[in-house]
Amino acid sequence: MRLLAVDTTTSSGSVALLEDRRLVGEIAGESGTTHSARLLGAVDHLLRSEGLAIADIGVFAVAAGPGSFTGIRIGLSTVKALAFASGKPVVPVSSLRALALKIVPAGAPLVCPVLDAKKGEVYAALFEMSAGRLIEAVPQGAYDPVDFFSRLPAGRGIAFIGRGCALYRDRIPVRVLETAIFPARTLFVAHEVGLLGLEGLGEGKGVPADGLEPLYFRRSQAEEKH
Repeated sequence: MRLLAVDTTTSSGSVALLEDRRLVGEIAGESGTTHSARLLGAVDHLLRSEGLAIADIGVFAVAAGPGSFTGIRIGLSTVKALAFASGKPVVPVSSLRALALKIVPAGAPLVCPVLDAKKGEVYAALFEMSAGRLIEAVPQGAYDPVDFFSRLPAGRGIAFIGRGCALYRDRIPVRVLETAIFPARTLFVAHEVGLLGLEGLGEGKGVPADGLEPLYFRRSQAEEKH
C-alpha cells in the first residue's frame, strides 16, 4: 500500500511517501508565508524520484489541523484535488497527534505537543502511549496557556514538542518543569501523518475527497467577524 502524506498546518511543511509503514521519501521545508507555491512541486518531485504517478498512490493522509487556517486550507484543498482525480480515499489526521508520535521514543511516559494558536492561545493536548496507541490524557483543543499547563500532572516526566512550548515555557508550572524534557526534534511531521493515516485506514477512517473536513478547534478570524 503506497500512501502520500501532506502537512501544511504550520510553517514546517512536509510531504512524505510511504510503502506500507516504510518511509520511501520525504520533502520538508520552512515557509514563512504560504505553502501553496511549493506544495504541488514537492509532491511531483517526490513521486517522480521514485518513478511513480498519482495513479500509483493507494491512499492519502493529510494533517487536517489544528494549525494555521490558511495552511490547513492549502493542504486539504490540494489533497482533495489529488484524491478526487485518482478516486482514492483520504485519512484526516490531527497535527497534534502527529507531533506527539514524533517524540514517543523520547523516553517520557507522557508527550505534550503545543502549537502557537495566536491571540494568546495554544493548540495543545497531553498524550500517553498505551498498548501502542496514543491516548488523550488532556483533550486536544484551543487553550489559554496557563489553563492548559495547569492541567498537566507533576512528577511523571512529560516530553514537550512544538513552537508553543518555547513561546510559553514561562507559563509551565515549576512542578511540571522539574521532570520535563524537551527532545531535540524537527517539526516536520508528514512521516508521522502517514503512519497515523495507515492506522486510521485500518480503523475505517478513510473518507472520499468530498468528505474531507478541517480540524480547527475554534472559529477562523473570518468567521468571527460574522
